[in-house]
Amino acid sequence: MIKVAFYDAKEYDRPSFEQYGRLHDIRFRFLETKLNEDTVDLAKGSDAVCVFVNDTVNAAVIDRLHEYGVRIIALRSAGYNNVDLHAAFGKVHVVHVPAYSPYAVAEHAIALLLTSVRRIHKAYNRTREFNFSLNGLTGFDFHGKTVGVIGTGKIGRIFIDICRGFGMNVIAYDLFPAKDSGIEYVLLDELFESSDIISLHCPLTEDTRHMIDAAAIGKMKKGVVIVNTSRGGLIDAEALLEGIKARKVGAACLDVYEEEADIFFEDRSGHILNDDLLSRLISMPNVIVTSHQAFLTEEALNNIAETTVGNILSFFQKDGICDNELCYRCGSIEHCKKERRQRCF
Repeated sequence: MIKVAFYDAKEYDRPSFEQYGRLHDIRFRFLETKLNEDTVDLAKGSDAVCVFVNDTVNAAVIDRLHEYGVRIIALRSAGYNNVDLHAAFGKVHVVHVPAYSPYAVAEHAIALLLTSVRRIHKAYNRTREFNFSLNGLTGFDFHGKTVGVIGTGKIGRIFIDICRGFGMNVIAYDLFPAKDSGIEYVLLDELFESSDIISLHCPLTEDTRHMIDAAAIGKMKKGVVIVNTSRGGLIDAEALLEGIKARKVGAACLDVYEEEADIFFEDRSGHILNDDLLSRLISMPNVIVTSHQAFLTEEALNNIAETTVGNILSFFQKDGICDNELCYRCGSIEHCKKERRQRCF
């Protein structure tokens, strides 16, 4: 039996993981706490750990996991910016879930956009108090508007398809354009200058961190709507707030936030929120914040569990090769140059 310490477990995680665990003789020990230097000792006796986006998997944590005999870190997410892959190389293998339900994230981005532009959230609150006035609820048509999509992986391309269904003009930016996709790629500055709506669908790297900053916002159209369902660090939140206050940014739809690690996924309704910047963003009438919810569909949760369990099983099989291993040595982290003919170390 493979023993897995499952950190930051939520009620919605358990059914799918328990089901696949029973099928494949994997025992998950569900822990409500997040993984960090103070909680890493809970992994003693485990063959693997399963972590999520807000667990801290730094060099100190990795060294302890290695010391305890943990052989694999299984991310139940696509993103891996919270893992020090350099420190993990040669000690603990790291796998992730590159795709679970790209439709879930793309559809949530559209849901946020529709809610914001057509003021659905405001209308909902009004009518519950029997206020049927339409004052202040004027939106705009999607048809004919230009949407700039940054990142054209699976999620970005599905988002583009949905936007085209609304009759929107789509332009995109990606360092690695999708071949034969029919997508109109432009330079990033042109995207900033031409888009009525900008939606982010790219990973967080050193190159993309704060790609939406004061300078970028300065190049955008007055009234631009910014949507982020990818990673919080793509946006400089201070610059975004200033752009909103200056009436340059017309609206912001955020499912992620740079400093979300100690805030999101928990009920903090009975507490004073210590993050003044997030409090100020949420207080803005043209900002919608959801708490990293875009992935949360039944289909996605099932796919995440199935792929994560498959990653763990692949690792502990005879050849130990897993297609979803993140390889630091290769230089192309997600696309191993060895074509998965052997383990990364």
